[in-house]
Amino acid sequence: ASQRRGGAYDVEVVEAHHKAKLDSPSGTAKRLAEVVAEGRRQPTETIPVHAIRAGDVVGDHTVIFAGPSERLELTHRAQSRDVFALGALRAAQFVVTQRPGLYDMRDVLKK
Repeated sequence: ASQRRGGAYDVEVVEAHHKAKLDSPSGTAKRLAEVVAEGRRQPTETIPVHAIRAGDVVGDHTVIFAGPSERLELTHRAQSRDVFALGALRAAQFVVTQRPGLYDMRDVLKK
């Protein structure tokens, strides 16, 4: 939607985490804004990021595409911190089988 309609849609990132989370906005929210900006061929700082710190929210991330008479929201909600631990274990299993180098989660998810 972002590339085809270009400026016809406003795009914003909204994230929520528990009230004790220190970084605000989260690294994930910042990365989402970077990816959206790359797709729209515009500077990252043009994508607003909103951070909510409340209660015991594990982690919610939403990218909102809002245009005339419609809105598309892509949301991921973590219900448990277990999902993060499983991702870390998967990354550890990946990295012990690799040659020395620099890797990120894209490399892990390709396998």
